[in-house]
Amino acid sequence: MKTLIKTFAAAALIAVSTCTMAAGNPGKVLNLSTADLAIDSYVSVMTEGMSGGVEQLFAADFSQKIQGENARTNKRSEVISFLKKQKGEKLNCSTKTEILEESENYMVARITMKFETFTKTDLVTLMNESGSWKIASSVNSYK
Repeated sequence: MKTLIKTFAAAALIAVSTCTMAAGNPGKVLNLSTADLAIDSYVSVMTEGMSGGVEQLFAADFSQKIQGENARTNKRSEVISFLKKQKGEKLNCSTKTEILEESENYMVARITMKFETFTKTDLVTLMNESGSWKIASSVNSYK
């Protein structure tokens, strides 16, 4: 009986240490099996600097459009490079997510980030690609 308890304790310790090491791994695998998990990952990447596994989050043809006086479009590689540089940087804002439209393989969400002196609104389109949800596009505006 004591051997059995020691075996279970050792297995639990190994499992906990493995999970801890995986959580600290910058090349971690994101769980993008649902649109909600993909949105949560996107918000964490954008507001909390959680850049591990960020490449998995964006579709191959992803683009980011920034509306305003100096409108610009960023390619997938530019956005990923920027987000990796922001690793660990937490934004001082409150975040609100609203699902505007949802179907089996498509979702549109509005993510509002309220800062002290301005508000950023991010209209995000997600697509289900073979069981994995990806961010297909993002349109940002500022007020």
